[in-house]
Amino acid sequence: MPGVDNNSLCDRLRKGDKKSLDEIFALYAPKISRFAYSYLKDEEGAMDIVQEVFIKLWECRKSLQSGTKLEAFIYSVAKNTVLSLFRKKSTEAKYLTYLENSIVSNNSGVEEVTDFNFLQEQYLKLLPKIPFERRSIFLMSREEGLSNKEIAERKGISVKTVENQMTKALAFLKKHLGNAGWMGLLYYYIIIS
Repeated sequence: MPGVDNNSLCDRLRKGDKKSLDEIFALYAPKISRFAYSYLKDEEGAMDIVQEVFIKLWECRKSLQSGTKLEAFIYSVAKNTVLSLFRKKSTEAKYLTYLENSIVSNNSGVEEVTDFNFLQEQYLKLLPKIPFERRSIFLMSREEGLSNKEIAERKGISVKTVENQMTKALAFLKKHLGNAGWMGLLYYYIIIS
């Protein structure tokens, strides 16, 4: 955008200047909203994406490099957030289809919904037990939909380190969810891996 000092905004944001976040929001929120709406066809969902993007921007502000192309960075976060939402909806749809088929075949749907809720709780209890950096990498992959390369760039580490941390996080979750029996493993393979 003409007249906007990208480097100054990035520097101020990196230093924790909340006013710079407001300025960035004013500049890019309408564009990101239109971008998200073009995929979601839902105004409320598009606004949720906008909020997520700016929360993520604030959370990772310290890792922004001098000279970061702010607009490209924000659009990249928006794209990954939209993709993550689609992935999540797809995963939920797969599990709901599984539940529907299971209900039809053996009329135990209430039990399986309860199992799903129990396993979701177990998963959420296990996440804090993963070391912070490993958990951060795992969540960037699974919730933000970032590739190993994108995570490595954001974290300033090698792709191999990201791969190793992901392998360890997944092994931990598989082991502990596997303690819940076959439903735990099913949850792991359908929802997490």
